[in-house]
Amino acid sequence: MARIVAIGASQGGVEALHALVSGLDKGFPAPILVVMHIGAGPSILPVLLNDLGILPASHARDGERIEPGHIYVAPADHHLLVNDGALELTRGPRENWTRPAIDPLFRSLAESHRQDAIGVILTGGLNDGTAGLYEIKRRGGIAIVQDPADAEARSMPQSAAENVDVDFCVPLRELPGLLTRLAREPSIQRATHETGVSAMAHSNQEMQHPIAQTCPECGGAMREEVLGKLTQFRCHIGHVMTAQVLAAAQLEILEYDLSAVLRMLNERVELCNDIANKHGGRGNGAAEAEWRQAADEAKSREAAIRQMTEAEWRRPEAMSPAE
Repeated sequence: MARIVAIGASQGGVEALHALVSGLDKGFPAPILVVMHIGAGPSILPVLLNDLGILPASHARDGERIEPGHIYVAPADHHLLVNDGALELTRGPRENWTRPAIDPLFRSLAESHRQDAIGVILTGGLNDGTAGLYEIKRRGGIAIVQDPADAEARSMPQSAAENVDVDFCVPLRELPGLLTRLAREPSIQRATHETGVSAMAHSNQEMQHPIAQTCPECGGAMREEVLGKLTQFRCHIGHVMTAQVLAAAQLEILEYDLSAVLRMLNERVELCNDIANKHGGRGNGAAEAEWRQAADEAKSREAAIRQMTEAEWRRPEAMSPAE
């Protein structure tokens, strides 16, 4: 099998990919698969890369055969996988709170290409890609991270460097030359390790280690998985999150729910006062007083919730791993 390069990026990734591809030559011998965290929104990344006039770039198409010297970009709201020399698109469960996610691509590449896989983690927040890069390394592939000090957002490369025995940690300017050299070298049989998780997430996996956490995506029970030094959680549907992403997702839902409670309490104050006014207009003082008290009670609780929504939350999950 020929070498194949998979690149994952998030915050600052467009600029990083532009700089990386600018440093390649037109004879680059390997295909390049790219996942950028774009969610369900439109992506013009292939257009931007094509404007460089170096390697052709396009959004990946389901069932498309992989060709050397071509850049395939995961389209919006689809995971990009490698399956028997072809690309596969899926709208499977979001991982690390995003789709497309880096980990599914890296896992599938590790399983299909083993020592011929080259995984690259560029700039980005949190730690999507760490578990997938671990799988590439475990199967004998090459693990590369952008030097965190060189990245716009250092969390993703820093997490990978701290949790995976990476082969190279280099600044962005050195990546084009490194990838060109590795892509042209014949692959060699490298040591593999048997620990880890399956390259593909399956919804029917046995719940071996259920914990007291529920999935922010679907509300299902989650189980804990350990990949080297990295801990991640998987629900029975197939949603996967690292501990840091799970913490960030929980906080996002908590803030949303508190805002919903605040809105409902405001509405209750208005409704109770409106009913009280109607009873007062009909001379029913007892009923009016009862509804006024209900409105005051809702207003008091609304004030307590407002204080919670306006206060700053501690967000250690947003910090770089070394901080």
